[in-house]
Amino acid sequence: MQQRHPDAPVPFPPTTPIEAQSGLAPWRVADLPKPPTMAGTSILGVIGPGAIILGTSIGSGEWLLGPAAFVKYGMSLLWVASIAIFLQTVLNTEVIRYTLYTGEPIFTGFMRTRPHATFWAWFYSLFYFLQVGWPAWAGAAAGAIFYLFRGTMASATDAGSVYWIGVGTFLVCVLILLCGTRIERTLELLNWVLIVFILGGLTFLCVCFAPPERWLGAVTGFFGFDRSSGTFRFFPPGADWFLLGAVAAYSGAGGVGNLTLSNWARDKGFGMGQVVGFIPAVVGGQQVFLAHVGSVFRVTPDNLVRWREWWRIVQVDQWGIFFTGAFLGMGLPAILYTSFIQHGQDIRGLAVAVELANAMAARGGTLLGVLVALMGAWMLFKTQLDLLEGMVRAVTDILWTGSQRVRRWSEGDVRLVYYAVLATVVVWGIFALGLAQPIILLQLGANMAGVVFIVSALHTLYVNTHFLPKEIQPPLWRRVALVCTALFYGFFVYLWLMGGPLPDLEKGFLFQLFRSVL
Repeated sequence: MQQRHPDAPVPFPPTTPIEAQSGLAPWRVADLPKPPTMAGTSILGVIGPGAIILGTSIGSGEWLLGPAAFVKYGMSLLWVASIAIFLQTVLNTEVIRYTLYTGEPIFTGFMRTRPHATFWAWFYSLFYFLQVGWPAWAGAAAGAIFYLFRGTMASATDAGSVYWIGVGTFLVCVLILLCGTRIERTLELLNWVLIVFILGGLTFLCVCFAPPERWLGAVTGFFGFDRSSGTFRFFPPGADWFLLGAVAAYSGAGGVGNLTLSNWARDKGFGMGQVVGFIPAVVGGQQVFLAHVGSVFRVTPDNLVRWREWWRIVQVDQWGIFFTGAFLGMGLPAILYTSFIQHGQDIRGLAVAVELANAMAARGGTLLGVLVALMGAWMLFKTQLDLLEGMVRAVTDILWTGSQRVRRWSEGDVRLVYYAVLATVVVWGIFALGLAQPIILLQLGANMAGVVFIVSALHTLYVNTHFLPKEIQPPLWRRVALVCTALFYGFFVYLWLMGGPLPDLEKGFLFQLFRSVL
């Protein structure tokens, strides 16, 4: 009989549950908790993850990348946002579907697939680093803070000052993450403040200063219609595909940000998330048990009734808050920017965060410019806070789930793992702030998000159709939407890698990368 090589992997026995065949422990079983009542204003306490991810989205694609594209090429490009926001909302609800059933973040679901949990842990951790490991939002916020104190936009000679302001902004984010009881709750409250005041303030400014034709241009732009030419104009001639790919990815949350939604849903206590625990803060938080393995519920009539009630909460949280807010967050800044900044101008520079504030100050007075600069600084700061927390949270969950050694080292206190990861990310972030201008780092991260969408949309589809009971699997139209998500972002990734529909050796990012290496 042929002997097995000593280094060959030991095959799993036939009785190994399907969710444990990649190296993770099998699920436990518990009853699905009863969902809270959504009546009147109590609904604001029930939902929450949608507010966090909406607040994250407003500070990048909506305030910086989108306006940069709309000023340069026109608002007919808003059609990209229409498709992106719809597809991202479907993806958001699908990653939460997995969490509702298992109490695990979607990253753990990915780790439960072949070839092995370790492979996917490294894969998604790497893309987390490539997308949001650059503290570009703190750097962009620094430009707005510089403007508030100096009264002028930062230039190349002010790069050193902007860098240190960015470092300080980044460290304030860390300070906030040290405090509170439940980190998810802290982010939720801060983002409710952002949503109410920022969207309210943008609406007020648009009503006061934007002419009616700009409003009409935004409405028709969401369908790809260009009012200036009277035709549908989906792609401008000579387009910067690196910029457009970034706009497509960050119209909404973007890549790993969408996936982190499942971590926040777990800590909020959605579905089986109430069973497994959450990540508490260091200051003000107490040690809380966080299970390294999820718990699922048996498919019974009572549990299915509760499932449908939980699913309604998810729909309100995502379609009511994120979907609606993302359209407003994309459309309102587009209206303002194109009303005050000359068409065709490239605003991507060190002071990109205050281009609008400076233009509005010139026409409406210094006080108006200060108000808009404050809004920009707050939005970008909050986005940096959310993305920093999301990255640390996701990597912590990956380590906590996948490594028994890490759980032993921390003696069962997940806070030690969380803040060890946070310290590592902060040290790298302080270095990375000096590598390039924030807007360059932001575009690089956004285009990495496009790659994440391709893989994660199909991965989510696989997880939800292989691990979940048939009674709660996604219907056909949602499966088609996830495939369309991969195709949509695959199209834009191809464009910026190749430099256009036909490969362009001068414009293609892939060819530029090869030249720089060789």
